[in-house]
Amino acid sequence: MARYGPMFGPDITFLGIDRCDMSDPASLRGAEIVVLGAPFDGGTSHRPGTRFGPSAMRGTDYKPHDGTRPHLALRTDALRDVDVRDAGDVECFSGDIETSIRRVEDAVHTVTAAGAVPVVLGGDHTIALPDVTGVARHYGFGRVSVLHFDAHADTGDIAFGALHGHGQPMRRLIESGAVRGDRFVQLGLRGYWPEPETLGWMARQEMRCYEMSEILDRGLNTCVREASALAMDDCDAVFLSIDVDVVDPGMAPGTGTPEPGGMTSRELLDTVRRVCVELPVAGVDVVEVAPPYDHADITALLGNRVVLEALSGIAARRQGGTWQPARPLLDGR
Repeated sequence: MARYGPMFGPDITFLGIDRCDMSDPASLRGAEIVVLGAPFDGGTSHRPGTRFGPSAMRGTDYKPHDGTRPHLALRTDALRDVDVRDAGDVECFSGDIETSIRRVEDAVHTVTAAGAVPVVLGGDHTIALPDVTGVARHYGFGRVSVLHFDAHADTGDIAFGALHGHGQPMRRLIESGAVRGDRFVQLGLRGYWPEPETLGWMARQEMRCYEMSEILDRGLNTCVREASALAMDDCDAVFLSIDVDVVDPGMAPGTGTPEPGGMTSRELLDTVRRVCVELPVAGVDVVEVAPPYDHADITALLGNRVVLEALSGIAARRQGGTWQPARPLLDGR
């Protein structure tokens, strides 16, 4: 079902962490977080290349892979304070979207059922459908909310004659019952899509969408606080789905559908850390990193650090930590 190392690139794990084997349940025993690659870009509508995203995010770093990453703000080292392992990549085939989706969903469910938090490296956003569904199979349909960071709503219906693609997973999740529409929260939307018909469908599902215009007007902290409260209303856990194109393409050029006017990389990193400290996060995916369009590994490094922020936030929460906007570096703690 999955193999060690990325399918496209060197045989490495995320920052050199220990490996586990999806075909050997014993290797998952005791794991608290499992990194999993989904190198699939068969649902891309514009620029392909996200199949190389897992490899890029695993290996992009300026420090030796020494098994440590102490977080200055949180005073935790996720690679040491929690048991994080890398299960390699699910075998995905761009020409067979149905098989790829099924394999990713089964892999995510296996990790979740083993008691670990799956952190999935994409791949295009098609994989959000199996990622969230795999987690919901364990917690129960309708019991997991979604916080979705993206420039695009990804709530299209049929595109290029297909029900599945990177512009449709959120609609499919709601239609299947895996996630309630009124507990599906989106942040960072902007640009020139979707059209009124799709917006009408979203409104009927009672989705909550914080467009960039609202975030700029009301402030990111206010919007995140509201979004977090809604996500935890009558739900047991949260899935965090992060498309790197939520960030302005000046700071994240390596993506398939860039849209100017987004968040800064700093805003995204801070928000991911905050959410993972404050909320019971049951799964994460980081998608749409497309190395062929990147410059100086800017986007790959951002994806790597988004994953690290999530890991560090989860570790801090398990240690009883709380989110703080800032504190002195040398404060004796």
